[in-house]
Amino acid sequence: MLKKIIKVLVILIAIGVAIIGCFLIWFLYICGGFQKDYTPKELVDNFNKKHNEIYSLKKYYNSIVPRNKFIEIEFESGKGLSRFGIMPLDSTDGNYGTSFLEWNLKINTHRMDSLLSTIGWNRITLKTLKEKLDDANCIQIESGEPTKIGFKRSGMGMYFFNVFDKPITDSIRNLFRDTCSYIIVNDKLILEYGGGAIGPQCFYNK
Repeated sequence: MLKKIIKVLVILIAIGVAIIGCFLIWFLYICGGFQKDYTPKELVDNFNKKHNEIYSLKKYYNSIVPRNKFIEIEFESGKGLSRFGIMPLDSTDGNYGTSFLEWNLKINTHRMDSLLSTIGWNRITLKTLKEKLDDANCIQIESGEPTKIGFKRSGMGMYFFNVFDKPITDSIRNLFRDTCSYIIVNDKLILEYGGGAIGPQCFYNK
């Protein structure tokens, strides 16, 4: 009887250790424990190397986003969208419309076609946008000035380029200066690390 109890306890302990181990691995993964951390130098090097492609992406994207909309989009490595959001910016009649934000969307579906039609896009628009993001070695973009362009993910966090058309003013510079999430590179580029719900919230070692 005692041997059976001991055997059951050993099995339960082994199961408990396995569960805890799996949880720790999962936690480290979503926090970026198994993914690369990028240094500011790596971001600047990519920006300098892909300068023309990044500004071409910025110009194209803001030309296809309706003037009264804010749109963010992030592509997966396959044939889908990790994140897609549409938000109304202003309205003259007080009716701002509805906002949309979803994750893990398939592109080649009737539902996606319906969503795209509300902003004057289609599947060819997405194909062109994906190609321009690939050319710039980036995966995400948000409309506006500055245009925020997602470089790479690390866990739940994302490295961004805040790309300005005109030199930033001193007032804007001061907004970004005293925080560990931003690095001012020059008058037209500010690096950003956006942390997720858990994990690091600042640039590594800053």
